[in-house]
Amino acid sequence: MRRPKIGLALGSGGARGFAHLGVLKVLEDEGIQVDMIAGSSMGAMVGCFYASGLELTKLYKFSKGFKRKYYLDFTVPKMGFISGKRVKELIRIFTHNKRLEELNIPIRVVAADLLTGEKVVFQDGPVAEAVRASISIPGIFVPEKVNGRLLVDGGVVDRVPVSVVKEMGADIIIAVDVSHVKVNTEITSIYDVIMQSLDILQMELVMHREIASDFMIKPRVEMFSAKAFTNIEEIIKIGEEEMLKQVIEIKNYISNWKEPAQE
Repeated sequence: MRRPKIGLALGSGGARGFAHLGVLKVLEDEGIQVDMIAGSSMGAMVGCFYASGLELTKLYKFSKGFKRKYYLDFTVPKMGFISGKRVKELIRIFTHNKRLEELNIPIRVVAADLLTGEKVVFQDGPVAEAVRASISIPGIFVPEKVNGRLLVDGGVVDRVPVSVVKEMGADIIIAVDVSHVKVNTEITSIYDVIMQSLDILQMELVMHREIASDFMIKPRVEMFSAKAFTNIEEIIKIGEEEMLKQVIEIKNYISNWKEPAQE
């Protein structure tokens, strides 16, 4: 009897997406092999870094030293405040200029086509280009142009891409949602307005993702700013703790899994 294929759907959420690292660490520590990943926005970035073979110890170190200045290259606002060239270069360096189809773990990156409203799922091509498109928060980042498409943040169309990882052939889906709406939050900048709006827009959609996944991990990181890139250690730790709450149940579910009968 074959082992079930484990699929991971990593959601968007700006800096709060570093909680995905905590989830990945617990899965690794517990010997749960991840066979495929689908990611939106920050989930795509973390997923691609991991799938490119970067060790979690290095990713932990990188994330704790991460500063906003590493990716902020301001431009004259026309379609966004941040040109995104700096972060694209950062992704290219960290993933050794690889293409998605060359990564160690099959991965899909989700973005949104601003012109047609379609969900765009990258399964091949340069990692840096796909991730740069997926993290393009509308109004903040200049959209990424790829093959005649004008692409923005994957979280706009699919915050936690459960359906994508299911289409990849996952038998068991573990989804991670790091973008809960923080009520009565202080809104002081255009970034706050945009991020809070995106979280609200996706609220109901994510409820359906929860039903479609076998396990939904929800690190409660809404008290942290999606933009600040501070408290990274705490964000990662919350990811670890939330994963640990469900890991025994997941392991039991995997060991009791039976291949569905062929019709």
